[in-house]
Amino acid sequence: MAQLLKRLETDESHINGSDTSWILVSAALVFIMSPGVGYFYSGMARSKNAVSMVFLCMVAMSVVSVQWMIWGYSLALSDTATNPFIGNLTYGLMLKVDNKAHTNAPTIPGSVYAIFQCMFAALTPALAIGGAAERVRVFPMIIFCFIWTTIVYDPIAYWSWAPNGWMAKMGELDYAGGTPVHIASGFAALAFSIVLGKRKGFGEEKFQPHNYLNIILGTALLWFGWFGFNGGSAVASNGRAGMAAAVTHIAACMGGLTWSVVAYFRNGFKFSSFHFCSGAVAGLVAITPGSGFVTPWAALVFGAVGGVACHFAVDLKEKLRFDDALDVFAVHGVGGIVGNLLTGIFASKSIAALNGSDIDGGWIDHHWKQFGYQLAGSCAGAAWSFGITVILIYIFKIIPGLNLRIHEEGEISGADISEMGEHGYKYATMEPVAGNIGRGSTLSVLEQGGIHQISDGSSITNSVEKTGITNT
Repeated sequence: MAQLLKRLETDESHINGSDTSWILVSAALVFIMSPGVGYFYSGMARSKNAVSMVFLCMVAMSVVSVQWMIWGYSLALSDTATNPFIGNLTYGLMLKVDNKAHTNAPTIPGSVYAIFQCMFAALTPALAIGGAAERVRVFPMIIFCFIWTTIVYDPIAYWSWAPNGWMAKMGELDYAGGTPVHIASGFAALAFSIVLGKRKGFGEEKFQPHNYLNIILGTALLWFGWFGFNGGSAVASNGRAGMAAAVTHIAACMGGLTWSVVAYFRNGFKFSSFHFCSGAVAGLVAITPGSGFVTPWAALVFGAVGGVACHFAVDLKEKLRFDDALDVFAVHGVGGIVGNLLTGIFASKSIAALNGSDIDGGWIDHHWKQFGYQLAGSCAGAAWSFGITVILIYIFKIIPGLNLRIHEEGEISGADISEMGEHGYKYATMEPVAGNIGRGSTLSVLEQGGIHQISDGSSITNSVEKTGITNT
């Protein structure tokens, strides 16, 4: 009896163990996406920046998780705030987060919902960092992520998902983060690429991914995590969660295939693992806002249109001369907008009803206004993220020690060395050593800063990065 009374006092009677278990698993799946983004970006970057890209994504996750505990969760998802723009501090320091359920997730403890949503917040600035790749300092970026999450991500998340957020009350449909995650990160990356300026050599040399295996690994981790990202957004283990997982996978497959085929005809009739991976991520981005609202056949459209739109959006950086180093704007910014607008067309009452939800649907249910709601939400999220990010970068420029742009020498040597003092790779090579010519070769370990001789003889330094084994 005492245990029963205690359970009633802590408001546990409505908690569903199955739902709770699924959302805890989903939180872990979304966590995996942060290192997934890191490996994806690491492979796309040049080798002298490989470690720093993974590190920045993991650090962003850590910084935002602390911010989330202090006030982020309350600002982004307070269910007691009455204004349409930003939450209050009811859940500050997570002091009142316990077994009591959040309004958005009535069958799981508030603590479970909080950690699940934390992973979304932690992923978003990690995505945006790709726009500043190969030319950003680590320490200022740590501070930037904390502030950016507070004044960019948190308000947009509140607009979209909080009970009194203005976009949610207007009727915009965003199941898993088309605007707060993808549009916000994509347009922040655009701001980075424009305000920070181009990388040294942009337009003069062709930057190529240095490690396609890292790209494939990162894509696999992202794809795996997206089952929790979208499937977990049902905040319950039910048919709607299953449908969200199904359309997520279908859109990713279709996006990868579509991008690959288009690139095949545009790039000398050769397939590329990089093109397939980019297309798969584009499909995943596009389906995100509609994943809990659309049918499997519609997911084919999301994947195909997302893959094609994002593929051609990559060309914009060459035409408009901005250095979006890792195509974050093209994939997440454009892909997020495409997904939002397609949700306005293909959102179905029948899919929402799988867990008892009631919506007016999109154009397929003759609800013509929905497209306008989706467009309004997309434009608001894009404008807020881009504008505030630009202002923040300029403020950081004038504060001593916080300029985000790496110095020229550091960019040439690579962020791994200049910012972290670490090498992503070491290579064993056979090199001739001064004073030893004609007597054979000397084994040396080549790092990104030069050659470090192992055997006896005069030392040799070389600033050229080596990537192979040479027997002389």
